[in-house]
Amino acid sequence: MTLRRRRFGTARAALTLLTALGSLAGAALTGAAPAGAAQRGTPIAPGVVYDRFDIAAARGTARAHVLTVDLRDRRVRLGLLHPGAVAARATVSRQAAAQGAVAGVNGDFFNISETQHPGVQATGASVGPAIARGRALKGAVPDGQRFGPALPPGTSTQDVFGVGADRRARLDRLRLTGSVRTPEGVLALRGLNQYALPVGSIGAFTPAWGSASRVRATCGTDTDRAAPCSTDTYEVTVRRGRVVSASDTPGSGPVTAGTTVLVGREEGARRLRKLFVGERVAVRHRLVAATSRVPYRFALGGYPVLAGGRPLPGLDDRTSAVPPAVGIADGGRRVVLLALDGAPRYRTGLTIAEVAGIMRTLGATAAFSLDGGGSSTLVAREPGAPAVSVRNHPSDGTERPVANGIGVFSTS
Repeated sequence: MTLRRRRFGTARAALTLLTALGSLAGAALTGAAPAGAAQRGTPIAPGVVYDRFDIAAARGTARAHVLTVDLRDRRVRLGLLHPGAVAARATVSRQAAAQGAVAGVNGDFFNISETQHPGVQATGASVGPAIARGRALKGAVPDGQRFGPALPPGTSTQDVFGVGADRRARLDRLRLTGSVRTPEGVLALRGLNQYALPVGSIGAFTPAWGSASRVRATCGTDTDRAAPCSTDTYEVTVRRGRVVSASDTPGSGPVTAGTTVLVGREEGARRLRKLFVGERVAVRHRLVAATSRVPYRFALGGYPVLAGGRPLPGLDDRTSAVPPAVGIADGGRRVVLLALDGAPRYRTGLTIAEVAGIMRTLGATAAFSLDGGGSSTLVAREPGAPAVSVRNHPSDGTERPVANGIGVFSTS
């Protein structure tokens, strides 16, 4: 397998990215890109470079679009692209324009359809945890409730890519911890702005959720996304520390400022039924990192494919697609964002094992797979342009609205 550079912008000689390559069919690459190779593309902003190259893979030629971000440059940062609510979708280019990003790529898998639950609204909410500007937006749904390909062994919906307050990128796992404190005792909180709650649990919905129906949160089970919706549910609305209303059925509509809606299913519903209007209730929640002691400024879900410079065992090396990915290099100081082209000529794509190998070749020691297929989108500003444009060809022919993404922001 080889990578071939394409000319774009001004004419220049082709550059061979790889010095010693093995076959990607075995889920790994040998060799690495020459030092500085990723910096020979088109500068988008200080510390941000866009490049494009072709990959001669086992099942045909794939085209890669790559953004390299140098976090050592204080003028650039990464952040969460999102449409303004957890339960909402917008195209990557629209999200980037609304937030002033100079580049970006789509992010986590999301609740895209509800064919198994007729009459239930798909929320558009993402699968994994999300943090924006240091604030926890949501927790992870149970593993069996996720959308997307099967998770590699040992990974979870709690896995995230993120950047800490120290400006270093890292992979981690974020677990929701929370409580509902009542005069009768403390109840465990096991959901935050999630389209699916664990069986028997209580989840919290805040203004960050948006206006979508909360019914979906009580459908399926921890191991079967298509299982029927629970018939044993209860919803309690808490405003400024007091219960103001209750209902047997989860509702919809915006959650107003100062308000938290608690949704319970099965045992969780039974416990919420003990609350009464006017009772004092305190809701607490936070996302706890498994390894990092540095607070996250931004994080989003997906799943890891490369750790410690080695592909994870059990990665799919048979199914080719166009999955985007994000890689971490130079101790978290450099980030590589990759999206594959979905044009018919390149749609054979790569397997997840091949993606892990490509990220390793580009210098990453850790890498994270994001939502692929029609969602795969990479945007970046042309030099001198006022807004971003789509650089790859989404396989749907047009941009698909998505739940979130990784945004590249510049102060220059």
